[in-house]
Amino acid sequence: MRIELEHVARLRFADGTPVRSASAVAPLGEGFLVVQDDATHAAWFRDGVAAGGSPVRLLPAVAGMETFESAAGTKHLKPDLEAACPVDLPHGSGLLLLGSGSSPARLRWSLLRLDGDRPRSRVMDMAGLYDVVAAVLGVPRDVLNLEGAHVVGSSLRWYHRGLPSAGLAPGSVDLDLAAALDAVLGRARSEQVPVRNPRRYEFGSVDGVGLAITDAVTLPGGSALLSTAAEDSPDPRDDGPVVGAALAMVHGSEVVDVTALPLVAGAVPKVEGLMVLDGEARQTRLLAVADADDPATPSVAMRLLVHH
Repeated sequence: MRIELEHVARLRFADGTPVRSASAVAPLGEGFLVVQDDATHAAWFRDGVAAGGSPVRLLPAVAGMETFESAAGTKHLKPDLEAACPVDLPHGSGLLLLGSGSSPARLRWSLLRLDGDRPRSRVMDMAGLYDVVAAVLGVPRDVLNLEGAHVVGSSLRWYHRGLPSAGLAPGSVDLDLAAALDAVLGRARSEQVPVRNPRRYEFGSVDGVGLAITDAVTLPGGSALLSTAAEDSPDPRDDGPVVGAALAMVHGSEVVDVTALPLVAGAVPKVEGLMVLDGEARQTRLLAVADADDPATPSVAMRLLVHH
């Protein structure tokens, strides 16, 4: 692969406040939605980045709070929505927003739909499903960290970030998509969702720190493109220095290419969200969002042209 960095922008709401801790990006209506992993609201950009985003509620307040951070002693409460996956519904389309599962506060899903031009969310505790996923992957429940998802046929492929430095390989499982939607709509219990096809991936390392999965999208040709980061963190909940970042192309369960992402302002971008803008057989244009790991610093949006 060859990756061209076409444009970089800092993300803010229309009132000037920063979009914090971007963790996923997905199309919504005529624009796109950027998820903040440490907040109950996302930012909806309908008129381009320069116009700023409008807040969209994804989850109810937690203990009366809408944002969460270490300095305030509230990080353990953050919802940590780490994946945004477009899905087809019987009467239109929607977005599934999925908690990472890396702590008891991070076990909820939000299904976002447009009612006219007004986004509405339905929230469901999916705790039972996370137990099943951990068992199928064969990983301890307390290290589960699910950070990307995309639709593959009739399945929702859900990616476990992993912690390669601790010997925990990145991986994925396939959920029955129809059953998963039934669960988030309250028609079935989450632990009844079929979970199949556990996979493991190896992306290499940067300066001795293994690359681990942060998001995934489907390319026009059907392959998966994954964002990965080499973050020297001690566990799935605490941040660490990011020493490298790359995109990885995967055919089925085979990693066929890993290419470093360009630096942004001389620094490694911790890309946590990918969205396909347009593409063809040999090249795809993406919108990528990166988390600065600092709630006072606006997250970054990058337009990337990937030749593959």
